[in-house]
Amino acid sequence: MDRTGSETRVMPYRTLVRVWLVLLGLTGALVAAGTLLPPSLSVWAMLVITPVKAALIFYFFMHLKYEKPLLTGLVFVTLGLLVLVIGLLFSDLLYR
Repeated sequence: MDRTGSETRVMPYRTLVRVWLVLLGLTGALVAAGTLLPPSLSVWAMLVITPVKAALIFYFFMHLKYEKPLLTGLVFVTLGLLVLVIGLLFSDLLYR
């Protein structure tokens, strides 16, 4: 609340609800990938879906949308490098 007693919202509730519904859909896709796909493919599916979910959470719910482009770029580059390292760690699943 500000001094006048009225609330100010950074983002409309409609946008937040839509993002939340997309996150629910992606969670369902993660569960489906974990149960329906073979282990080697499910790891790669999860490595694709999970960073998308993290990016949505960072961008909308943690208000990264309103930060300077340098910080936003650094966060997404770090997220991409994390996916790359985890992907390299789990690449041995293909050769088992």
